[in-house]
Amino acid sequence: MNSEPTSAPPPFRGGNRRSLLGLVGMIVLVGMGEHMAERFLPLYLQKLASASTAVMAIGLLAGMDDLLSALYSFPGGYLSDRLGTKRALQFFNVLSMLGYLVVILVPSWWAVLVGAALFISWSAISLPATMELLSDLVPKNRRTLGVSMLALVRRVPKMLGPVLGGACIAVWGVEAGVRAAFVAALLLALLASILQAWLIQGAPKKDKVPESNPLRLWREMPASLKSLLFSDILIRFCERIPDAFVVIWATRYILNPVSELTFGWLSAIENLTAVLVYVPVAYMADRFGKKPFVLITFAFFTCFPLALLHTQSLGPLVAAFVLRGLKEFGEPTRKALIMDLAPEGRKAAMFGLYYLVRDVLVAFAAFGGALLWRVAPELNLLVAFVFGVLGTILFAWRGRDCVVTAGRAS
Repeated sequence: MNSEPTSAPPPFRGGNRRSLLGLVGMIVLVGMGEHMAERFLPLYLQKLASASTAVMAIGLLAGMDDLLSALYSFPGGYLSDRLGTKRALQFFNVLSMLGYLVVILVPSWWAVLVGAALFISWSAISLPATMELLSDLVPKNRRTLGVSMLALVRRVPKMLGPVLGGACIAVWGVEAGVRAAFVAALLLALLASILQAWLIQGAPKKDKVPESNPLRLWREMPASLKSLLFSDILIRFCERIPDAFVVIWATRYILNPVSELTFGWLSAIENLTAVLVYVPVAYMADRFGKKPFVLITFAFFTCFPLALLHTQSLGPLVAAFVLRGLKEFGEPTRKALIMDLAPEGRKAAMFGLYYLVRDVLVAFAAFGGALLWRVAPELNLLVAFVFGVLGTILFAWRGRDCVVTAGRAS
């Protein structure tokens, strides 16, 4: 690991600009395809399966998203340390393309679940690898800004993807439109692989031997990072219990439902809101400490299901989705805090372990969310709100900060 500079250079600097450009291009291209297609999978499952089967399939899909992302996260961090970022990303890119092919070629609800087991792998591997790359390049007193700039890049496909996916459905209908979106996702992932091979350079071998045992790595996790993790688990229960059913609530359930294309624009509003707050929040968090901004973020997470419960038309939905965008208020700050608290030489693996523990547990929230929805959609949203309150209170009580000045943590 390189020694940290005492000055505050720009977040993305020096000889790795070519690799960073390749990584940014990959994030945009793969993310665009992913968000064109994946966001509308609950509607696709409703078309492919009976009503009762579709509800459980949607719950399984949401649960798999958390569970398999969690299971991929730790190997993702390990492979990043072992193979290097470039080769690990190449391998997971191929898995993503195979997943898209399964959904395109087999129009069945079970094929969606099989394909999802493959194409959600890219996000899981990219996060630990990308965070370690940023940790190497950015001094601690600019780390939140660096993570925020990367989050801005990730928001571009999140904003545009659902709009394009909604347009596909508007033109061809749900079944053909979703499959067309997956064809586009496959082509974009292929283009991203070519860009990656051309631009991203292989990382030098690390001196520290990668740790393959998550139990031994858990013992190295600081108590302050564990406190953040436990609070985050409760907050993710708040998010994931209703998450897969938000599109159904907005387009099918409420008194004045909106179209799929309008829902795409609501998703764009959500992501635009997040983009507008990233940089100013990052600047303040690097200067004044990260805990207050993470705490505010947890409060926004908590308020969203309660706000959604009281929406019955487009106007309140717009306000609810602005609130949903504000829940990303301090998400880059939280990721930067993880990297600050993680031990040196273990950052990618520790980041992967954090997400392994969090998302394995949170997978049960998605399964439980399907059961709650079957009882009553309103119950689903109220239970989510309660989990958010508990997580926010726990972090306010036990959460720790990592104040950074002049490149050193205090």
